[in-house]
Amino acid sequence: MIAPNATQPDRKRYTYEWYVVLICMLAYVFSFVDRQVLALMIEPIKRDLHLSDTQFSLLHGFAFSLFYAVMGMPLAYLADRFARPRIISIGVALWSVATAACGVSQNFLHMFLARMSVGVGEAALSPGTYSMLADYFPKHKLGRAVAIYSLGSFIGGGIAFLIGGYVIALLKHATTFTLPVVGEVRAWQLTFFIVGLPGLLVALIFMLTVRDPQRKGLVKDSTGEAKRVSTVDALRFIGTHRKTFFCHYLGFSFYAMTLFCLMSWTPRSTCAASGSRPWKQVIR
Repeated sequence: MIAPNATQPDRKRYTYEWYVVLICMLAYVFSFVDRQVLALMIEPIKRDLHLSDTQFSLLHGFAFSLFYAVMGMPLAYLADRFARPRIISIGVALWSVATAACGVSQNFLHMFLARMSVGVGEAALSPGTYSMLADYFPKHKLGRAVAIYSLGSFIGGGIAFLIGGYVIALLKHATTFTLPVVGEVRAWQLTFFIVGLPGLLVALIFMLTVRDPQRKGLVKDSTGEAKRVSTVDALRFIGTHRKTFFCHYLGFSFYAMTLFCLMSWTPRSTCAASGSRPWKQVIR
């Protein structure tokens, strides 16, 4: 016989909750594909937009990462106060449209603004997702849920080159294409449309099928209402644990810097080392 105060086993199946994890992971996969496909098309973009290596680095790295990092805090603030699925859906739609907008860029500034928007949109995903997962799952299942969601970054980073390369191979026999409204575009421009626009479907599915869970662990005030945590309180918490946050930020900064450097320039350096120039044969 089980004592009245004994902990009952958790028999809930969490079917819907795991669906949410998978759709969040799918969005994460799309985010990495959209941010990394640019690296496959260095040469044709540099040629058509008359860019230097430094300018291309700014497009692939600085334009994206600066706004991805800076916008994380205000978007997390919104996720604490408004419906998280809506915020994530808007973010997915924004970065998908921005990826497609890279395909109509006519100069460095246009591409910079498009890549900046990709960073802003993608900054909405993880804060809202982590917050929702913490409310969807008990502590003993939360680690597994976060781990599955985090797989999206590695899967997306891995298949970005596979999908991008496959799309490029399909387009290798054509120099230009004519699209409604947009007009004539080159193969590399069409690639951005192909990898970017499907994200709008993910945004729609997310909006229609993901429910905002009831928030757990909220501090109540004397009236029983949930107490809002101010920005000052958040900064005070960070200051109290500044050593932990400093080491965390420093470590992830070096990790991200190394990872993005490798993913940005490995395709070009590999081809240069082997003496092949696939861009001249595949994307014209």
